[in-house]
Order: sequence, then structure tokens, then C-alpha cells
Amino acid sequence: MEFTEIISIAGYAIEAIGVFAVVVGSMISSVIFIRSFRYLPEGVAYRTYRRQLGRSIMLGLEFLIAGDIIRTVIVSDTLENVAVLGMIVLIRTFLSVTLHLEIEGRWPWQEEDKETP
Repeated sequence: MEFTEIISIAGYAIEAIGVFAVVVGSMISSVIFIRSFRYLPEGVAYRTYRRQLGRSIMLGLEFLIAGDIIRTVIVSDTLENVAVLGMIVLIRTFLSVTLHLEIEGRWPWQEEDKETP
């Protein structure tokens, strides 16, 4: 087996982990939501569900980006493929930043509010 084939398989495996993270995270978040929405105050269960679901999507996106980078840079390093990779990374980065804003209520580069006890 050639080096590029091994790297290509590794890239696909990392992407599969990303898909797995989104699917499993979505299922776990949904189960927790269904079990807890009757017991939590109105709106809390929904906000918690959205936060957990968003985090699993963000984690999956990170793995998908890593897999794309590995396969494009190592395996098929044509200028066209690198340009497509750049567009994919831009789109996925935009999604990650907007998801972070949605989940945390602040931009990723803003400091977290630290409340004094």
C-alpha cells in the first residue's frame, strides 16, 4: 500500500469520526432533551438542547475540516483542489463561528464574562 493511499484512508477515517460525532451527539442531545423537558423550567431544556446539539455539530465540523485538509494537501494537491478546500474551510469556519455565537452568546474572540461569587 502506498503512502498516499494510507493518508487518504486516514483522511476518510477522520471525516467518518466527524460524521459519527454529529450523529451520536445529536442522538444523545435528543434523548437528554426528551427525558428532561418535563422537569426543567420553561425554555431551559430547549436552550440546553440547542447548546448540546451545537457543540456536537461544531466538534464534527472540526473533524471534517481536518479530514479534508489531510486528503487535499497530501493526496490530491492540484491548485483546483486546494481552491476547493479553501472554500470548504471558509464555509465550515463561518458555520463554526456562527454556531459558537449561537451557543455561547458571544463571539469566539470575546472574553467570557466572569461573575464574582
